[in-house]
Amino acid sequence: MDPTRPATAPLEEFSYDDGLTRQFLFATLFWGIVGMLGGLLVALQLANPLFNFELPWLTFGRLRPLHTNAVIFAFAGNAIFCGVYYSIQRLLKTGIYSRWLGRLHFWGWQAIIVAAAITLPLGHNQSKEYAELEWPIDIAIAVIWVAFAINVFGTIARRRERHLYVAIWFYLATVITIALLHIMNNLVVPAGWLRSYSVYAGVQDAFMQWWYGHNAVGFLLTTPFLGIMYYFLPKAADRPVFSYKLSILHFWSLIFIYIWAGPHHLHYTALPGWASTLGMLFSIMLWMPSWGGMINGLLTLRGAWHKVAEDPVLKFFVVAVTFYGMSTFEGPMMSIKGVNSLSHYTDWTIAHVHAGALGWVGFMVFGMIYWLAPRLFQTALFSRRLADSHFWIATVGILLYIVPIYAAGITQGLMWRAFDDEGRLAYPDFVETVFRLVPMYWARVGGGLLYFTGAVLCVVNVVRTWSRRPASYSAAVQRAPALARAWADPPPAPTPLEASGVHVLKFAYRIELLVRAAWHRRWERLPALLSLMVAVTVLVASLFEIVPTFAIDSNVATIRSVKPYTPLELAGRDIYIANG
Repeated sequence: MDPTRPATAPLEEFSYDDGLTRQFLFATLFWGIVGMLGGLLVALQLANPLFNFELPWLTFGRLRPLHTNAVIFAFAGNAIFCGVYYSIQRLLKTGIYSRWLGRLHFWGWQAIIVAAAITLPLGHNQSKEYAELEWPIDIAIAVIWVAFAINVFGTIARRRERHLYVAIWFYLATVITIALLHIMNNLVVPAGWLRSYSVYAGVQDAFMQWWYGHNAVGFLLTTPFLGIMYYFLPKAADRPVFSYKLSILHFWSLIFIYIWAGPHHLHYTALPGWASTLGMLFSIMLWMPSWGGMINGLLTLRGAWHKVAEDPVLKFFVVAVTFYGMSTFEGPMMSIKGVNSLSHYTDWTIAHVHAGALGWVGFMVFGMIYWLAPRLFQTALFSRRLADSHFWIATVGILLYIVPIYAAGITQGLMWRAFDDEGRLAYPDFVETVFRLVPMYWARVGGGLLYFTGAVLCVVNVVRTWSRRPASYSAAVQRAPALARAWADPPPAPTPLEASGVHVLKFAYRIELLVRAAWHRRWERLPALLSLMVAVTVLVASLFEIVPTFAIDSNVATIRSVKPYTPLELAGRDIYIANG
């Protein structure tokens, strides 16, 4: 019980806004189908050139960034907002701060996705991975993200629950860090309504891009889905989170270490060696907190493993968390320079990314949707058997996708570095490698088609569930006492150890508080302090790499012969970028 809340405090009535969650759920499914269809098309284009149509806006170079944006920002992005808006209201015992801002957020985000779907095939591209959209759309993203942030922080301010649950810590880290990453990476000089040039150049531009690119994966495809895991997995299993202390260690070590790891994408480039080595070291350390989260998720199911065989929701969650563990072991391993020399620029990276995207993110989303559908539509799920079929078809699809592409990546790496007895390249013609990969690319098409089929089954299941909804949804009235407003929480009641007055026992009491993580429970009662500490953690780690790279000239060698592009060279570069 909250000690700051009077025992006789009157109950307040409120209701949750599930309409907004329903909108984001349908958007998740719609854009998921669109994004996966795009992935199937570009997979076919790699397997057979006949699928590269003569129309310029349907070529691989233009559709590939459209596919990545669709699955990351449209499918996964809408899923994040769906999970956050549903869970945060219930964790804080209050309705959403502003329903108007929520609708602005929803329709604004869909408009951004549509703008991306139009501009990318037309060749309007910044040539930055996961940040291809041009500056007017980037501004719109910032505005909508601010609306989302206001709704999150406003809801926290109106809460009727003093402590912030672990899922909310991860939501806060997402809101704060993505804003920082998006703004810093997209500083450009506009050269027209749909053309711009980065304010960074050369190796600094590359550094900033992968500081953003790696951490976009970390703070858009990892932290919010960890928050979703910490809320929906215990709910589905009807079990408490395995370890509160492990969740604290997982959270703070993850957000501190992750932000350093970006330079490992730039091994063997013009980036200073110290920067890429530092990124490698922090990437290796990142394995530990990541596996702490995986262990916390899987051990939450202790005593409930018998349910996994019966419940498709838990099946999706278990495989999702397992893929999270696999991907977060493989990522640090691939950052090691010796391994990276083989894997970089090959399809091994593609297999790694899709193991995380299809297994961790995709299965977490589908598990969440199957858990939410009966509750949002206030009727039983249309078919558990259909959900089970989706699980098995998609699982086989993931394996059929990633195993051949792992083989393709290792094949590429070994062929590119192979030498004959006279020290010459054994395979000097690039096309020789391509011919070896074609059967593996067809296997990927088959795996992707199976995964897509599973997603279609999910859409059918959810739509049929929605069709059986009641004539009008009942908005249950919730009751909870108001939260007492205080500048500071009162100290905890003294224990017998402290009251004894014996110094040794006082010291033992302080150790006891440390072991019980009571210090962190006090932070959880102060959301402004918690948010500030998250921001400081991310900023400090970022500045230690950014400042030397940008401010110290001796870090990056200059070459006198390097000069700015001529107008003709710049026009050629623009054409190159427009086509991916």
